[in-house]
Amino acid sequence: MIKVASYNIHKGIGLDRRRDPRRIIDVLREIDADIIALQEADRRFGAKLCVIDPQLLDDHSPWKAVAIGDRAGSMGWHGNALLVRKDAKILGSNIIHLPALEPRGAVVADVDSGGALVRVVGMHLDLSGLRRRRQAHSIMTHVHADQARHPTVMMGDLNEWSAHAGCLRDFAHHFRFAATGASFHVRRPVAALDRIMYTPDLRVVDCGAHSSTLARRASDHLPIWAVLESH
Repeated sequence: MIKVASYNIHKGIGLDRRRDPRRIIDVLREIDADIIALQEADRRFGAKLCVIDPQLLDDHSPWKAVAIGDRAGSMGWHGNALLVRKDAKILGSNIIHLPALEPRGAVVADVDSGGALVRVVGMHLDLSGLRRRRQAHSIMTHVHADQARHPTVMMGDLNEWSAHAGCLRDFAHHFRFAATGASFHVRRPVAALDRIMYTPDLRVVDCGAHSSTLARRASDHLPIWAVLESH
């Protein structure tokens, strides 16, 4: 079994308008997932430095960031980052360029987490429905083009307000959805903008949205999580 989580950390800025990376780590420690996809993990302007300093992550968490992209000071690619436990083996990682008017992207890594080999994709899709569908197509094309087939988990902020239409319908041709529930807005969660999707060779043991007191202050999204196992 493996536990995964996805969290739009809103550049570390909570409802109190303070940027507090340590608070984000504390929320992640509450969830205690093996693999985590972060969105908005870099600052938007200037050098676009990572929100969570690598030393802070090393000193106060059981995770390390997957090396993706070549931007100095950034944790991932266009704000998308992947965290894995420090003893996990990264067998490969890459970026996925997405069609967009503003900077968008996705990240992918093959991870051996305690003997469980899984391909994980982290993403943050566009606000435009048409571009979301194009981006979903780009991601699935990239994943299916790799001849090495592994159990695959895709997760992130899809920005899809509908329950079954749009990019959700496109992803559903090849992936199943964990019923994690509503994650946005954290004050009154009504929309399942954040999603965890997985290939049919996996099944969900348990899942949900993490709604602790701390999580309800740390970002405008609740983190979501799922425990998966192979059939």
